Amino acid sequence: MTALRQRMLEDLRIRNYSATTVECYVRSVAEFAKHFNQSPDQLGPEEIRSWQLHLLNEKHVKQSTYIQAVCGLRFFYRHTLHRLVDIEHLPLSRYEKKLPVILSKSEVKALLEAPPNLGHRAILATMYGAGLRVSEATHLKVADLNRERKIIRVNGGKGNKDREVMFADSLRDVLVAYWRWKRPTNGLFPGGKADCPLTTKAVFYTCRNAARLAGIGKPVHPHSLRHAFATHLLDDGTSLPMIQVLPGHNNLKTTARYLHVSDAAIHAARSPLEMLGSLDLVRAADEVPAKQ
Repeated sequence: MTALRQRMLEDLRIRNYSATTVECYVRSVAEFAKHFNQSPDQLGPEEIRSWQLHLLNEKHVKQSTYIQAVCGLRFFYRHTLHRLVDIEHLPLSRYEKKLPVILSKSEVKALLEAPPNLGHRAILATMYGAGLRVSEATHLKVADLNRERKIIRVNGGKGNKDREVMFADSLRDVLVAYWRWKRPTNGLFPGGKADCPLTTKAVFYTCRNAARLAGIGKPVHPHSLRHAFATHLLDDGTSLPMIQVLPGHNNLKTTARYLHVSDAAIHAARSPLEMLGSLDLVRAADEVPAKQ
C-alpha cells in the first residue's frame, strides 16, 4: 500500500465515513490514477475533466457510479492533498429523480410466502416488517431483538447511527421458528463462513428468486421491501415525521417522495375535473359534427 493511499484511508476514517464509502472513494481514485498510469498527486484539473468525460462517454457508467467517482476525487484533493484545485466546480450531472416501483400489499404477501426456505422468508420479512436496509438486516444480532419491548435495535446504520424500530408479532413468530431451526448464537443471519454475516449479494438473489416464484413481473430487489414499508405505512395513515424516524432518513424530503407513490395520498386529492360540476363527456363526443 502506498503512503498516499494510506493517508487517504486515514483521512476517511478520521471523518468516520462508512466502510462502503471508504471502499468506493479509494477505488475511484485508484482507477483515476490507473487510467493515466500516474500517481494521482501528479494529476490536475485537465486530467480530472478528461476522466469525467471518459466515464460518461466511453465507459457509460451509471449516474450513481459517476457521482461516487467525482465525490471521491473531491475528497482526495481537498482533504488528502490540500490542493487548490477548484474542487467545488467539479460538475456533477443532474440527478434523475425517478420514483421507486412500489409493490402492493398483496404482492409483498406473495413475495414473503414464496421461498421454500424458512431462512429466506425470515430475512425478507425482517426487511419489510422493520423497514431495514439490506446491510442492516444482515448485520442484526440475536441480542438486537427485544421481545418484551417489541423493539428491534439497529446498531450502526447508515451514517453510523443507531435507531429502534417496531418488532411485530408476526415477525417475532417467524424469527422464533427460524431461530429454533438455525440456532444462530451471535449474528441473526450468518453466512457460509464462520463469524461472517450473510452477504448482500445472497439477499439480492433470494429476493429476486422469491419475486419469480411469486409471479411478480415488476423489477424487485431488497430495497423494494423498504420502499413498500414506507409507502404502506403512509397509506395506513402514519405521519411523515414518524416514517422519517423509522427507516432512519436524515431528511424529511427523502420521506416525502413516498407521497408521490402512496395510493392514499394520491386519492385524498380531488381531480380538478371533478370540480367542473355535472359533465356528460361521452354524449358530448357523440354530438360532435363530423368533418365534411
